[in-house]
Amino acid sequence: MKYLLDYSETDFREDLEKALGTLKEGGVILYPTDTVWGLGCDATSGGAVNNIFRIKQRREGMSLIILVNGAAMLERYVMEIPESASMITEVSDKPVTIIYPRGRNLAQGVCNEDGSVGVRITRDKFCSELISLLRKPLVSTSANISGDKAPGNFAEIGGSIINSAGYVVKYRQDDHQIYQPSPVIKVWADGTIKIIRK
Repeated sequence: MKYLLDYSETDFREDLEKALGTLKEGGVILYPTDTVWGLGCDATSGGAVNNIFRIKQRREGMSLIILVNGAAMLERYVMEIPESASMITEVSDKPVTIIYPRGRNLAQGVCNEDGSVGVRITRDKFCSELISLLRKPLVSTSANISGDKAPGNFAEIGGSIINSAGYVVKYRQDDHQIYQPSPVIKVWADGTIKIIRK
């Protein structure tokens, strides 16, 4: 875990509260995830999801990844969890995004046109606590204009993206390690799997 040099536990709690307030108002946050920095919002809010598409200049119909904080929340937002998907999540030593056959209880635009949805069970402290407080999944899409390279850390995020967020999380802004997007694996109801992104 890496903090800003003068970042305290009090700062962490304040960051969480401000991010939570923005999310509850239907706003968009810029935040560090267990992979790259992301633009996030309440995944059940249609207006907030539309704001994400607007900021990224991304056409509607392109689905979004969501973060959940555990298996119980996962079950509330996907129709079925193939056994092979559970096994992948359990044995993976790094964050992995699974595309499940059918999502549910999510805003329009989050799921693919075929009804499937990409979900990652986050292991990041900040993300996990924020999701627990919100009690809903978070959209997690890379903090860049659609088609541009995903930023490896906060320093690589463009000014227009930073300025577009309702709240910019302070946690890990000085972490200069270069992070990569997670692998993406699609799982069908019969357990068949396909690697979409390594």
